Amino acid sequence: MAGQNVGGELRGPLDGRLWLAPMEGLADYVLRDILTRIGGYDGAVSEFIRVSGSLLPLRSYQRLCPEIAQGARTPAGTPMVVQLLGSDPDWLGRNAARLAPWAPHGIDLNFGCPAKTVNKHGGGAMLLADPELLQRIVATVRAAVPATVPVSAKMRLGIGDTARALDCARALAAGGAAWLVVHARTKEEGYQPPAHWEWVARIREEVSVPVVANGEVWSVADWRRCRAVSGAADVMVGRGAVADPFLARRIRGLAPEQAGPADWLVLLPYLHAYWQGVLAKVAPHHAPGRLKLWLNLLRRTWPEAATLLLALRPLTTVPAVSALLARTLAEAGVAPASILSLEVPRD
Repeated sequence: MAGQNVGGELRGPLDGRLWLAPMEGLADYVLRDILTRIGGYDGAVSEFIRVSGSLLPLRSYQRLCPEIAQGARTPAGTPMVVQLLGSDPDWLGRNAARLAPWAPHGIDLNFGCPAKTVNKHGGGAMLLADPELLQRIVATVRAAVPATVPVSAKMRLGIGDTARALDCARALAAGGAAWLVVHARTKEEGYQPPAHWEWVARIREEVSVPVVANGEVWSVADWRRCRAVSGAADVMVGRGAVADPFLARRIRGLAPEQAGPADWLVLLPYLHAYWQGVLAKVAPHHAPGRLKLWLNLLRRTWPEAATLLLALRPLTTVPAVSALLARTLAEAGVAPASILSLEVPRD
């Protein structure tokens, strides 16, 4: 693989910013550490921190975004934006004010989560039914934190249709959002392709703040098409980055555009480091499932990942999984690595 000196601060020339998306239940701080060490990102957004009628203790922020205690950067140096999810403007403002002294590189407001557990309480994408409330939430949070902390918003195109997409975007911008991230699907579409990048272009015409395009970017070719159709310079990548941890480097021209066996050999030490990080974070009986979850996406890119996943599926204990990983690395002639340095409470 070209450019073996991978690292979080290595970013080739690019017209526009490249963001690592928040992915609840998938891209936790352990995986963020891995992906940003491999490098290529201008910033990353945390999993959402749920706000519902209380002032959260500091440990609630640190549990999901321990990077805030290290200058709000990942260990590789990538700036972190912290995402809040809720529907009450006042409580969101109070919690944002509590978070602000840690100087995150931004506070993002989640108006796009399609999960039923979130939506049944009126949060996430369900808020797109009420543009006036969206504006009030953003304005309240904006007023609650110093001007040095940007406030952004992530939205979808609507709940079941796109009828209010432009109204919502205008409301978020009017509330004071520094930029908008648009996941170019409705709530009901979930994560089913395609993403409607043309709607990002329509939203860009309606607001004066920068708009970041998000959704269905799995490859360099997808990234090019997304930018061409949306007209957005900035792109946020999510599952595509998890399926191919070198995607940001490929986009920046720091790695070949197409994945190959050499990439897999470079990734193997990071896979081992991820396993070590998972063991430090979660109870042993949950650890194998976390590794299988990542490998399930990696197999989109490498047949070797599919083979490893097949061997891992029947394994349920930490010693068995550790032994298989050690054997896999040894057979590939690759040394294990331990690169994780965040210290946080276990889940």
